[in-house]
Amino acid sequence: MILSDRDIHRYMKEGRIKITPCNVKEQLKTIGVDLRLGDTFKIFKITHKSHVDLAEENYEPDTETVQVKNGKGFILHPDEFVLGITKESVELPNDLMAHIDGRSSLGRLGIGVHSTAGHVDPGYKGRLTLEISNIGKLPISLNPGMRFCCLIFETLSSPAEKAYRGKYYGTKLPQTSKIGQEFRK
Repeated sequence: MILSDRDIHRYMKEGRIKITPCNVKEQLKTIGVDLRLGDTFKIFKITHKSHVDLAEENYEPDTETVQVKNGKGFILHPDEFVLGITKESVELPNDLMAHIDGRSSLGRLGIGVHSTAGHVDPGYKGRLTLEISNIGKLPISLNPGMRFCCLIFETLSSPAEKAYRGKYYGTKLPQTSKIGQEFRK
């Protein structure tokens, strides 16, 4: 069942859903909470590699971290893909999961908020890495602090036995893929 604004507000008051910082009056919507765009981005560098090897342990050398200064925007060009981060940190209980949903106003300009990872596992804690793309024809300025996506909450049939403590738990900055760890098991 998807939570309504009334239930989300109650869960937040009870401390079951934690979103910090959050201005409930401005960010709580009918079926979710708007999250804002953080000020840090990871850009993938153009390299002379022939391909991306999924078994690699670390993609950090292939990226550059950019922190946008106050009042400035991050220019996302057509056909560009970057990793961003939410301004807010989110913490969920074991009986609740969330979906990251893009805003219609941004989608109508060709901005995708996430490419595949559109859910947040029960027990997750941290800021959310956003997989941002521009499929439009024009560059767009993304402004840190702007409402960027909506978090929609859904109850589980029962609490998860294993709370999420995976490779992205406790994220503070945009995280590149850690899929290479799966090849080491």
